[in-house]
Amino acid sequence: MLNLSKNGCSLWVASSPEELLKPTAVALGKFDGVHLGHHRVIQPILPAALDGENTQPQEQTYSTVVTFDPHPLEFFTGQPRPLLTPLDEKVQQLRSLGVEQLVLLPFDKELSALSPTDFVDKILVQQLQCRRISVGQDFCFGKQRRGTAQDLQLLAAKHHIPVTIVSLQTYTDNTPTQQTPISTSLIRHYLESGEIKNANFLLGRPYTLIGTVIAGAKMGRTIGFPTANLQLPPDKFVPRHGVYAVRATIMGDTPDPTTIHDKLGVMNIGKRPTVNGSNLSVEVHLFDWSGDLYGKKLTVRLVDFLRPEQKFPSLEDLKTQIQLDCNIAREVFRVNADLT
Repeated sequence: MLNLSKNGCSLWVASSPEELLKPTAVALGKFDGVHLGHHRVIQPILPAALDGENTQPQEQTYSTVVTFDPHPLEFFTGQPRPLLTPLDEKVQQLRSLGVEQLVLLPFDKELSALSPTDFVDKILVQQLQCRRISVGQDFCFGKQRRGTAQDLQLLAAKHHIPVTIVSLQTYTDNTPTQQTPISTSLIRHYLESGEIKNANFLLGRPYTLIGTVIAGAKMGRTIGFPTANLQLPPDKFVPRHGVYAVRATIMGDTPDPTTIHDKLGVMNIGKRPTVNGSNLSVEVHLFDWSGDLYGKKLTVRLVDFLRPEQKFPSLEDLKTQIQLDCNIAREVFRVNADLT
């Protein structure tokens, strides 16, 4: 079990029954992205919501998000599934919401074979000692996803456990009459399409890449645009290849890092076709910055997509385009002053 804390707020991460803080108020789901729809599912089990429902003293319950590791799709397909929020990012987002505990249920053959009734009895009642549950209306569970949110409500009622079923949060799409459910798959679609503003809106925050600066080819400095090359977590979902306007935070070296710099810049995601590159790289050029970033951790927030990656006839043409990218990015930041 890990006790991850920042600014006095802690979040326990547990993956076995022996490590759990009990009893619990549980939000169930996959929660990849921790987007605005997820916020609504989590809200009913937060301490503030629970305190507001009771005027009499009661036992302490721990607000707990319960999810699965690995992602069920990864288990069934055998293929790695890139995540919008790998574990470290998920922990950060849940902690910021006020969640006290994250439980990672090992999604294996045994868990996937549990009937809906056994899942409630063995996992929610016996292991987690649930006192309250919250799920989205599209939540399914148990063998072959046979259990619905309504089934969960009926099964939990036998143990006197109230279940809140949260309706899907929607937003207005391209037409005023079109209401689209907020979902992780929709956010992934927007990121794959370079529609960053839409993705950020549904997330309730900018999509973020967090990585360590490693040595690169150092070609950027030879044309006047030095870049920091980011090594991302292997399970991080990478958006559309191309150039972005970004905000970057350079983190300190202490165990509980503090912000030491916050800079604007541009980022390129791709294989650098102009120099015949073959491997994916994530390179960030920070405006008005000089210094050694090797080994530092960068948090890069995507503000806008500027253009797809392309191959240029020469390095001089590439240099000209990068300067144009920087000028366009500065204009993006000027127009959207609230984002800078």
